[in-house]
Amino acid sequence: MRSKESLSLLACAALATGAVVALPTAASAASARYEAESAPATCDGSVDADHTGYTGTGFCNGRNAVGAAVQFTVSAGQDGTATLAFRFANGAASARPAEVTVNGAAAGIASFESTGTWTGWTTKTLTVPVRSGANTVRLSPTTAAGLPNVDRLDAETTGTTTPPPSATALYVAPNGTDGAAGTLSAPTTLTSAISRVAPGGTIYLRGGTYAYAQTVTVPAGNNGTASTRTRLSAYPGERPVLDFSAMTEAPANRGLVLNGSYWHVHGITVQRAGDNGIYVGGSNNVVERTVTRFNRDTGLQLGRIASTTPREQWPSHNLVLSAESHDNADSDGEDADGFAAKLTVGPGNVFRHTVAHHNIDDGWDLYTKPDTGPIGAVTIEDSLAYGNGTLSDGTVNANGDRNGYKLGGEDIPVDHVVRRSIAHGNGKHGFTYNSNPGSMKVSDNLSVDNAQRNYSWDAGTSVFRGNTSCRSGSGSNDKTVGDADATNQFWSGTNGSRCAAYTGALGWSFATDGRLVVTLGGREVRLGA
Repeated sequence: MRSKESLSLLACAALATGAVVALPTAASAASARYEAESAPATCDGSVDADHTGYTGTGFCNGRNAVGAAVQFTVSAGQDGTATLAFRFANGAASARPAEVTVNGAAAGIASFESTGTWTGWTTKTLTVPVRSGANTVRLSPTTAAGLPNVDRLDAETTGTTTPPPSATALYVAPNGTDGAAGTLSAPTTLTSAISRVAPGGTIYLRGGTYAYAQTVTVPAGNNGTASTRTRLSAYPGERPVLDFSAMTEAPANRGLVLNGSYWHVHGITVQRAGDNGIYVGGSNNVVERTVTRFNRDTGLQLGRIASTTPREQWPSHNLVLSAESHDNADSDGEDADGFAAKLTVGPGNVFRHTVAHHNIDDGWDLYTKPDTGPIGAVTIEDSLAYGNGTLSDGTVNANGDRNGYKLGGEDIPVDHVVRRSIAHGNGKHGFTYNSNPGSMKVSDNLSVDNAQRNYSWDAGTSVFRGNTSCRSGSGSNDKTVGDADATNQFWSGTNGSRCAAYTGALGWSFATDGRLVVTLGGREVRLGA
């Protein structure tokens, strides 16, 4: 990552929220205090001082929204554990729970009960694993009420490396057995843990490869709650891989199927399934930091549980976050996308900070057909699609559509939202309406060097604002039927003033806070809040 300049079209959206600044690493830190209102802490909201009793110069008053987080960077002198004491006040009548992540890994739920008044400061304590050096500790609210007011974090680190035992946690390992207790010393199997985990509990997957010949399913009815999701998470610092190589290619041979609701899947890789790698049929789930690769249909797909599932039970309000999907390919070459929310999905599904690359068909597919009718509007934001239509090994199948973002089908209007996202070097169009004549909101996107059009809209009333287009492999001009004003720069055979900045290699990574960091032409930007 060379230059720290922002991409011009994304500067307001991506940089206005501020960047995460790492705290200088101390050689050793037995205990330390971190005030929420000052750097290097970040507050997705405002720093206020209107309620007495805080320490420092104020407190973080976060936005009232799911995911509006406060983040600290905690130093540890060695690998071990840290006791975190969050000082907070919650004058609301109800609790304001938040998920705690450490270095991107789920580490528990802090409930943050009501303290009666906004000056009723108290502390909430939990113990988490940390590594030597700087550790990112993030509080992310799980309800639309947001966080309580957060004053500070006091952290005390020790040298023990074993996470604290938990009555609600089960541990799984590649050598686990069904009848085992599910402890660190006696791990169980994933299928056994799924059947035994309590609502709001955690299943930790130890690192290594898990070989399966049959689908692993979280059944409908096995749910967490709105305040406390059930978690299926990589053990901190380790990477479990669910490998379904033993499967044949067939529609029934999916890898991990999540039909439960209010789950949080974090940090796992699913590969080589006979159909979808991860299939989500439930609602109100978070799928985060997953990799779906080399599957024989779409890597991660949302859709109804069964053909008899009524429309009101189609999967809704799921969040796919900081996930990667690549090299998914079916034998026909026309079905395997990176991500899909198509045919039978309800409202409120979101893809954020996600990357789809080198899939045989499309990066994203939001296809609809008359048999099932319109789907719920999908939001794709702060994401990247590149190289789709060609696998990493150079394989191309002429049957593939090869788009970056394919946003419809069969002349059925659906008002999707696509913003602050990038399409680069895809085998057909970068962004395409694909016969969706709806009124989509398409804003602050960048599309460069796609084989045909960078933006392709032949019908509808979509609204285009702040988009940039640079070069197309075929020389095709963009077509954007709808409401497109002068804030856009679309390709019409000439090199616009912004295009010189986007010449050069593309690179990307996920930051510790989950944001997508993209470089193009030597420029770097963190996409989104």
